[in-house]
Amino acid sequence: MTGRIGIDDTRPQVDGGATPSKAVVGEVVPAFAVVWREGHDALNATLNVKGPKDSAFASRSQRVPMHFSDHDPNQVNAIFVPDVPGLWTIRIDAWSDPMATWRNAITKKYEAGQSEAELANDLEIGARLFDRAAASAAAIHRNHLRSIAAGLRGEGDLRARIAAALSDETRAILQAHPVRDLLTRGKTRKIKVDRRGALYSSWYEFFPRSNGGFGENGELLHGTFRTAIPQLDRAKRMGFDTVYLPPIHPIGEINRKGRNNTLTPEPTDVGSPWAIGSAEGGHDAIHPQLGGEDAFKEFMAAAQERGLEVAIDLALQCAPDHPWAAKHPDWFTVLPDGTIAYAENPPKKYQDIYPLNFDNDAKGLYAEVLRVVKFWIKRGVKVFRVDNPHTKPGNFWEWLIETIHETNPEVIFLAEAFTAPARLYGLAKAGFTQSYIYFPWKTTKKELTEFGEEITRHADIARPSLWVNTPDILHEFLVKGGRGAFAIRAALAATMSPLWGMYSGFELFENVPVKDGSEEYLDSEKYQLRYRDYDQALATGNSLEPFIATLNKLRREHPSLQQLRNMHFHEVDNDNLLAFSKLDPVTGDCVLVVINLDPWNAQEGTLHIDMDYVGHRNHDRMDVTDLITDSHFNWGRDNFIRLEPWNNVAHVVKLPVVSEELRYKLAWREVSDYEG
Repeated sequence: MTGRIGIDDTRPQVDGGATPSKAVVGEVVPAFAVVWREGHDALNATLNVKGPKDSAFASRSQRVPMHFSDHDPNQVNAIFVPDVPGLWTIRIDAWSDPMATWRNAITKKYEAGQSEAELANDLEIGARLFDRAAASAAAIHRNHLRSIAAGLRGEGDLRARIAAALSDETRAILQAHPVRDLLTRGKTRKIKVDRRGALYSSWYEFFPRSNGGFGENGELLHGTFRTAIPQLDRAKRMGFDTVYLPPIHPIGEINRKGRNNTLTPEPTDVGSPWAIGSAEGGHDAIHPQLGGEDAFKEFMAAAQERGLEVAIDLALQCAPDHPWAAKHPDWFTVLPDGTIAYAENPPKKYQDIYPLNFDNDAKGLYAEVLRVVKFWIKRGVKVFRVDNPHTKPGNFWEWLIETIHETNPEVIFLAEAFTAPARLYGLAKAGFTQSYIYFPWKTTKKELTEFGEEITRHADIARPSLWVNTPDILHEFLVKGGRGAFAIRAALAATMSPLWGMYSGFELFENVPVKDGSEEYLDSEKYQLRYRDYDQALATGNSLEPFIATLNKLRREHPSLQQLRNMHFHEVDNDNLLAFSKLDPVTGDCVLVVINLDPWNAQEGTLHIDMDYVGHRNHDRMDVTDLITDSHFNWGRDNFIRLEPWNNVAHVVKLPVVSEELRYKLAWREVSDYEG
């Protein structure tokens, strides 16, 4: 209860309003509250939205009319679409609506046959309300409202006089200029609005050092930023918009790992890029074999020419010979024997990596990390993939990201945090723009449905980036599922979230683990150069590139696939078939996805479309198009589905555009399920 009228459960909100919720430019943001008061008088509410200085909502709070839920007379809903990045505020106000109360009363009494004499008081009450409305209305509407008041006090056909007061034109004017009694202002909530790329982006990860070609004797050569430029063309060809590079810094010599993570490297072994730092420099240096700063500038310029963003790795850890280890041993954990502790995740040992300790010299370490991030921002980097952020203090990330965003709000931070929900969402609340999430381990229909519902509920908190694989994650589903498994996982990741990512080799169906039961790749690129002949694979039909390009094309062309809050699951009477729809409330674009989760066998069943959630009636028929195969179907509520993993693992079907009135209702309908 916030005042004379109750305003409860205001959303979006995170941590009771203590933490701003998340949105991006162009995203449909639903707002919701429960409003109530005593008695039977009508209530109403307004969403007040205020944006930054460059916004259409900047001059003063803009009032957005709210609408009552069809299934609960006390739930009010509205949506708005931010138009610029920055910190936005919203507030829901509620009031007693004397005009709605009057309309209800006069309608019922007139329809009951009461005479004009019996309605005299009601007519005068209405006239006074229209006088009040005219007094505060825009000049263009005043005469209309005054004429209604005069008509209610005048003579002539009673039906016509009342009808004028109840007309659609009059209602529209009153919606813009409401008469409000007992106005109660709700609590102000903050929304941090980022640029569009914070929510909608497709990432491709590759190692520049693996693109050097062969020497005269057939040996693999260490690649440079210049030799890696053709990979930008290939990423662009597949429809990706962000290329992510593992750490590009000098690699430690001490305790360097050899092939397949061996402790006994050969002299020619290149080591793990995550063992950062050597006598050649640390986090602000470029590995000399990658070509130096000039080559990096050329690579960045080439990416920009192709419309690609470059993400680099921010891995706050050091090799034993990193300059920090000698100059600042207090930035690490020193053991009783005087040595610095290396990283461990029992039973795994990382002898080539020293973790940082943020509790010894916080001031010095904070300042150095801030300097490093700014160093790369000045060189054009606007996207950072942050390695293992859940092993560093949350308040450090909150400080760092907030400090960077004070001067560079466009910078994106992706948290590589495959961790427990409390830490995952805690890091998102601390400011991370995007989050890795446990998608790789969700493979069954039940798991994927629960996962999809979770990421939709938490859209105000975290933006999940669905990665089909990483250099560290080769899931058993890919190991044992054959080519169909790769197509299934790509289709799921590209359609369930506006953010998805892929590590190179996935498109070539690489799926051999270092040993049975392991998620590590055999001959992992983390420890050696890895040549791949992408063009030969494409020419011989041994590449998933065309399917990936199709998925990314659909994502670009369909706004519904660029939204996170709008996923709704539909019933299929087969546990190997998963179906969900996505709707864009602004354009009315609606897509329904059906995926075969069995990588080995054709699966069939009956899809039962929840027609209400795609904007149609149960008896409607729809002419629909499969956007992958260009096949055409006539669908209704119940439809036979058959999908073959070796031919077409998924239907991505465009449904008829939903009407404006109905699509807004569908957006409001989902908001009561959100969590903050």
